[in-house]
Amino acid sequence: MHNAPISKTPSAARVLVALAVARIVLQTLANSHYGFHRDELATLDDAHYLAWGYVAYPPLTPFIARGALELFGPFLPGIRFFAALAQGVALVLAGLMARELGGRRWAQIIAGLAVAIAPVSLAAGSLFQYVTFDYLWWVAVAYFVIRLLNSEDPRWWVAIGATIGVGMMTKYTMAFLVAGLAAGIIVTPARRFLASRWLWCGVAASLLILLPNVIWQVQHGFISLDFLSSIHARDIRIGRTKGFLIEQLFVPANVATIPLWIAGLYFYFFAPEGGRYRAIGWMFAVPLALFAIAQGRGYYMAPAYPMLLAAGAVQWEQRMSTQAPRSARFLRARTYGALAVGAVVGVAFTVPIPPVNSTWWKIGSKVSDDWREEIGWRELADTVALLRNSLPAEDRARLGILAGNYGEAGAIDLYGPSLGLPKAISGTNSYWLRGYGEPPPETLIVLGFSRGFVERTFESCELASHTGNRYGVRNEETSEHPDIFVCRRLRQPWPEFWNGFRNFG
Repeated sequence: MHNAPISKTPSAARVLVALAVARIVLQTLANSHYGFHRDELATLDDAHYLAWGYVAYPPLTPFIARGALELFGPFLPGIRFFAALAQGVALVLAGLMARELGGRRWAQIIAGLAVAIAPVSLAAGSLFQYVTFDYLWWVAVAYFVIRLLNSEDPRWWVAIGATIGVGMMTKYTMAFLVAGLAAGIIVTPARRFLASRWLWCGVAASLLILLPNVIWQVQHGFISLDFLSSIHARDIRIGRTKGFLIEQLFVPANVATIPLWIAGLYFYFFAPEGGRYRAIGWMFAVPLALFAIAQGRGYYMAPAYPMLLAAGAVQWEQRMSTQAPRSARFLRARTYGALAVGAVVGVAFTVPIPPVNSTWWKIGSKVSDDWREEIGWRELADTVALLRNSLPAEDRARLGILAGNYGEAGAIDLYGPSLGLPKAISGTNSYWLRGYGEPPPETLIVLGFSRGFVERTFESCELASHTGNRYGVRNEETSEHPDIFVCRRLRQPWPEFWNGFRNFG
């Protein structure tokens, strides 16, 4: 009796996990090169004030940040490890989606690779922000819906509903995916699930998870709606929402994967074998239409592409199975080559690897300003500390630091304790809700404002210093509001001033 030969080829699952681990390691090593981004500084600061809601976002990301701080402290690679991990899990789920759609080993690996090199996914693995985790929840919802359609087991609705609830506690744009899912269920044969009590159990699970944030919003006058309205109007005003449809070719997914996601879209809407999964197609098409109508930004659609890439990989694999062996090998090699080129380009312009001010850095900084906004925050806190130390004792006794934006406030609160600085006060987002302290400060170091503002607001102000960084990098802090003032005596009572000081950013 002969034993069956043991295959030396690793399974698709093992390859997917290996790819995820490799990407996590790459990003963890690269993530220590610069510093915290201004968005990360705000989230880390909010993590010290745990609540069921924040002005700029739902509560889950600050909750995760609090856990990261407890584990690692303000250690940059440690904090960002959770971002890299989330994107690694999304990579694996994309491969598993391909498997559920009928893909064999090659299709599963290609689906994982296609997600791994997506620009938004790479950027999300390099920054700790709510976009990072929002991406994962969209992918997870799509995977669970495919499992539901494959198994016909309505209990999957509980997993779908719970993930939607968690997604809504991360970023409210999850509602756009929910709209697509609802449309997909109603207009396809999947409407049979409407009669299932498990669907409504899933709805209940999502609402129960979201309920604490809804209560917080009620208590705070739905302040996040004011924030979202203000930010959206700003984005339209400065042109960030222009070219939404054109950006779908190169922002959410890698240019090298365009044939894959187009094939995936065809699979869901037109391929006979994709008929049972047509609801997934609507989960892409409806959010795309809604974001376009609402004038959303191009990257908002990024988490919807993995479900297309998974289906496209299956379609590509099926096409190659009909080719002669030589042609099939050529197509596989061409696919791997295209993904390799896409990976090099994607990593080059999203992962923080190049030395500051190198040619590579300068080109990458023109593509996105994220790298520039990670420079100079520690120097800002050091400058403020030196300025504080130069003040007379009577000024230091009732000193406040008034910050114009959340990056400045977050930097002071992160680095300030070791320098003996007081907590920053600011009118931006959730900082405004925390107030100005009691008793109010009498002398203020003011950063992030113009001379005109400080002269209108205080009786006495002097220009005392400027923002800067050791690299001479031009970013928002050094270009738009570099002046640091020492000011005394508000022209209004503090409560009156504070009531009109709220702003969104």
